[in-house]
Amino acid sequence: MAVSEEPAPAAASTPPTLLDLSTYLLSRTGKAARARLAERLARRGLRLWDMAVLAALADFGPHAQRDLVRRLGVDPSDLAKVADQLAAAGHVERARDTADRRRVRVTVTDSGRALLAELRAEALAVQDEVLAPLNAAERQVLHELLGRLHARLAGAP
Repeated sequence: MAVSEEPAPAAASTPPTLLDLSTYLLSRTGKAARARLAERLARRGLRLWDMAVLAALADFGPHAQRDLVRRLGVDPSDLAKVADQLAAAGHVERARDTADRRRVRVTVTDSGRALLAELRAEALAVQDEVLAPLNAAERQVLHELLGRLHARLAGAP
């Protein structure tokens, strides 16, 4: 009897015990989606943190750099590198806070808003790829359910 050289599809090789866990499926799906988006951003020389910083600034307005650290849950030195790179590319402006010279204030520029719009389009394309097996109504239900889970976890200690 010949043994097949083809690798088994991921679902066929995954233990059923794991496939029975919604949290496992969420994790694997999330990792796959994140990897696809990270790959698209990398083609532009960007990372997910770049998009997160631009989104936070566009959605919530200018921030002190240390407040962005707290909002995004990123290491301060990592955020400093991201802010430096985005500033060098003209996507954000960094300036000393006039009220407290120890603070660095970060503001998104028009160029940063335009880049964010492009990155959002990339993210939506990845979302369409990942959610392709679902129809529009199923996607809406999934989004609502994930939103409830996210809200609960975000409020958890």
